[in-house]
Amino acid sequence: MGIKIIADNRKARFNYEIIDKFEAGIMLLGTEVKSLRAGKLTLGDSYAQVRNAELFLHSANIPMYSHGNSNNHDPLRVRKLLAHRKEIQRLIGLTKEKGLSLIPLKAYWKSGKVKIELGIGRGKKLHDKRKTMQQRDWNRDKARILKGE
Repeated sequence: MGIKIIADNRKARFNYEIIDKFEAGIMLLGTEVKSLRAGKLTLGDSYAQVRNAELFLHSANIPMYSHGNSNNHDPLRVRKLLAHRKEIQRLIGLTKEKGLSLIPLKAYWKSGKVKIELGIGRGKKLHDKRKTMQQRDWNRDKARILKGE
């Protein structure tokens, strides 16, 4: 049984320089799981935060389940992330360092459970983003040239 990706936050890799990555579980409600099985999740503006030695995911949009009843979930609620205590302590130390943030990079199914890959990243400046765009354009042109030969 492999890994099936639910959502990928490509914008995060453009806006942040990812220093380190780690995996965390996520606590979900039943209708959220059903919505994720349909592949509906947006990580675009989401971020993770450590509060009271617990890890939380903010602004991740899991739309309401289409066949849900009055017990449907709030799409933008704060969700608790599950990680080992040592990992959380390490994250507390890293996020206290100036300019580092916890950014969700992707969400995926692993052994029947939803996992979130979090990245510890530093925000890129405008000139770094321009350099990334130039590199991406060059790689695209290079592939086009090599394919033509």
